[in-house]
Amino acid sequence: MPTPPIIVIRKKGGHGGHHGGAWKVAYADFVTAMMALFIVLWLMNSSKPIQVAISGYFKDPSGTGKQTGTTIDGTGEKVQPAKQDMAKIKEDLQKSIQDINDLAKLKNNIEITVTSEGLRIELMESENGTFFDSGSATLNKSGQQVATLLAAELGKAPNRLSIEGHTDAKPFGGKSSYSNWELSADRANAARRLMQQSGLRPDQVSQVRGFADQRLRNKKDPLDPSNRRISIIVQTLGNDTGEGKSSGADAQESGVAKPPATGAKAESEPTGKKDGK
Repeated sequence: MPTPPIIVIRKKGGHGGHHGGAWKVAYADFVTAMMALFIVLWLMNSSKPIQVAISGYFKDPSGTGKQTGTTIDGTGEKVQPAKQDMAKIKEDLQKSIQDINDLAKLKNNIEITVTSEGLRIELMESENGTFFDSGSATLNKSGQQVATLLAAELGKAPNRLSIEGHTDAKPFGGKSSYSNWELSADRANAARRLMQQSGLRPDQVSQVRGFADQRLRNKKDPLDPSNRRISIIVQTLGNDTGEGKSSGADAQESGVAKPPATGAKAESEPTGKKDGK
């Protein structure tokens, strides 16, 4: 019988079959975990304000969590911005003062600064008196002009105001029952009355305080005329609860601030009292 042929089967070499994309998913998870780790490490070494800001973003990315919207019934309160642009208010006030020629000479007696509590407007007295006559709680002509101008501008803003009266360290001369405490409170109240008559809303003033000589602007010279002043604070929205944290001259003063003094809301206006203030 014939010998059967020998059949040799040769297999060609090559790569294995497709292994799938599971490794890509695992690698992506690993990279994501590493990125999260680095972010956490960075946050742990960042400052407190940055941590609070980032935390607030993740809690409320749109920034509208505290705003009051319209309900299903179609009613709702008006939404107000959380913070007022104090720099813009300052710029408008300065421009208004410059536009009045009679007030140009008082530019050195009016100082407007942006502070932590809001916009602080200082009306500082000179040696001979600028806004109040000596020893009087009645605004003179210049004082009435400035107060009227400020009321017209500030009445447009939604912010509430605090008004403070300050004196220097010279004792008030006259009746023993009337002192720098009463004078500072009376001057602040005089400014408040005129401003409310000239453009402020009835509920816009949240505080009227008299500090006497307890918040000196120039601590090195307690008798400096600039210590005699009226301070009008335009409070930032959300910081007008009636518990204002006034520091007197705020950034203007140096040294450790004293505890806030309790002001009086005196309605009477003294006459005929002279002490050089």
